[in-house]
Amino acid sequence: MITIRQPLYFTEIGKKDNQEDFLYPSGPTPENRVFIMCDGMGGHDNGEVASMTAATALGDSLSECGQIDADTFDVALSKAYDALDMIDTNSDRKPGTTMTCLCLNENSCLVAHIGDSRIYHIRPSLFNRETERGGILYQSADHSLVNDLLKAGEITEEEARDFPHKNVITRAMQPHLSKRYKADVFTFDDIREGDWFFLCSDGVLEQLSNEMLCEILADPDLDDGQKMEKIKAVCEGQTKDNFTAWLIPVDKVVIDQDSGSTDIIQADAEGALTQPEKALPQVAIRKDRKTAVVKMIGWIIGLLAVLAIIYGGILIYKLLA
Repeated sequence: MITIRQPLYFTEIGKKDNQEDFLYPSGPTPENRVFIMCDGMGGHDNGEVASMTAATALGDSLSECGQIDADTFDVALSKAYDALDMIDTNSDRKPGTTMTCLCLNENSCLVAHIGDSRIYHIRPSLFNRETERGGILYQSADHSLVNDLLKAGEITEEEARDFPHKNVITRAMQPHLSKRYKADVFTFDDIREGDWFFLCSDGVLEQLSNEMLCEILADPDLDDGQKMEKIKAVCEGQTKDNFTAWLIPVDKVVIDQDSGSTDIIQADAEGALTQPEKALPQVAIRKDRKTAVVKMIGWIIGLLAVLAIIYGGILIYKLLA
C-alpha cells in the first residue's frame, strides 16, 4: 500500500495576461489518488477552458475507478476528448491543452502525458551533491519540436535551452481531431518511502533545472512546505509563462511479500537510471504484441500457400501422368 503526505501545489499567472493552467483535484488531501496538471495552449481560443475541461473530465472518470491500468486510462482519456468536443466553438484556432497525470494504485502507479508539461519520479537518496546527478527515476519525454530535434541530434542540449521555438508542441488535446493523440503511459511499482512525484507546466521549466529540483528535494534541512516554496521562488519574478506544479511526497510503502511484486524501474549504485523491458510504456507493449500476432498470422498464411502450391503440383502431376 502506497500512502502519501499532504500534496503540495502552486499555480501562478507569471507575466501572462491570464491563467491557462489547471490543477485537479481542488483542495487535495492525502486520500486523493489521481493528480492532473493541464496547460491550456497559449494563443488559442479558450485555452483556460480547455485545460479545465480536460483535467476535470479525466480526473472525475479516473477517480471512479479502482485499480487504474493503461486500458482504464485510455477509456477515461476518450471521455476527456468527448468533453472537449462539447466546448468546441468551431473557431480556426481551436482550444487545446497539454496533460500530465499521476494515478496511485495500491501497489503501483501510472503516469501519462500529452504535450510538453512534465512528470518526474525522484528518489532524493540517490542524489549526489558533488556531481549534481542522480535521483531521477523517471522523466517524461516532451512532445515538442525542440525535443524531436534534440533526439534526432540536430541540436545540442545547450542549443535546446535557447531554441527560438520552444513553445511548439507536437501533441496536444483538442476538440474534434481527425485522429485523437494518445498519451504516453508508463506503469511501475518501484516506489519507496521518501520518493517524490513532481508534475509541472513548461513555465516552471523556464527557470528550474533537473539539478536544482533534485538538490531542493534532497535537502534534509527543509520540510515539505519549504521545499515547495523554494521551487516556487526559483520561478517567481523570472518566468514569463504561467507556472504551475504538483509536488506529491510518498510517506510510506507497505510491501506485500506474498504479492510477488518486483521493481520495474531501478537505479544503480551511482543513481543511473535503468529501465528493464517491463518498464516500457504500456502503449508500446500493446503495439509489440499486435506486431507479433500480425507476424504469426502472416507466417501461417505463407505456410498454407506453400502447402497449396505443393498439393496443386501433385494433382497436376497425377493428371498428366
